[in-house]
Amino acid sequence: MGTSTGDTVTDGVAVPDWRKLEATELTPILSAALDAFYETGFHGTSVREIARRVGVTVPALYYHHENKEGLLIALLELSTSDVLSRAHAADADGGDDPVRRLSNVIEAIVLRMTLRARLAALEGESRYLSPDNRQRYRAVRKGVEQLVRSIVEEGTASGVFDVDDPAETTRALLGMCQSIPRWYHSEGTLTPEEVAAKYVDITLKTVGAPSRR
Repeated sequence: MGTSTGDTVTDGVAVPDWRKLEATELTPILSAALDAFYETGFHGTSVREIARRVGVTVPALYYHHENKEGLLIALLELSTSDVLSRAHAADADGGDDPVRRLSNVIEAIVLRMTLRARLAALEGESRYLSPDNRQRYRAVRKGVEQLVRSIVEEGTASGVFDVDDPAETTRALLGMCQSIPRWYHSEGTLTPEEVAAKYVDITLKTVGAPSRR
């Protein structure tokens, strides 16, 4: 694996500073759609309501996005591609150490789930996508699962991890992370960094690896 620190180049590809998440840059239409979907859900939101929030007509909104589902898929693709690129950057930053690699990737995922909780929570609305769009979304999302599973498998093969079923363990770890937007609130007692540290410790215990502390 290559190594990276900050916005650098790894194996010829620019990678983001995976611990630093700036405010998400969304168009006014996507920003309004995200707020509306978060507050009332995909089915509870009308295109007219989104247009009202933006201050445009419905035809003007349709000029930019084909329909309401088009807004949802645009947000979901932004969300999943962001977490995938950050997970790969975190993995690269771990060198050849499975413990560091897995710790970094889980930390990157949790930081994104907490610092961008609204966008992350939207993934639950993917059940409303049409079959073709759902398949596209799952293909991108599958990349995160494949990355984590590869680390767990390599760590198990080298004797660093003690895991009987890497596939199920991976699904359990990612399911744990994906539940964060359902309970995390920025005004709570834990900072995103503290949540990430706790989840990394849980992850390492789950795979039978020594804690980083």
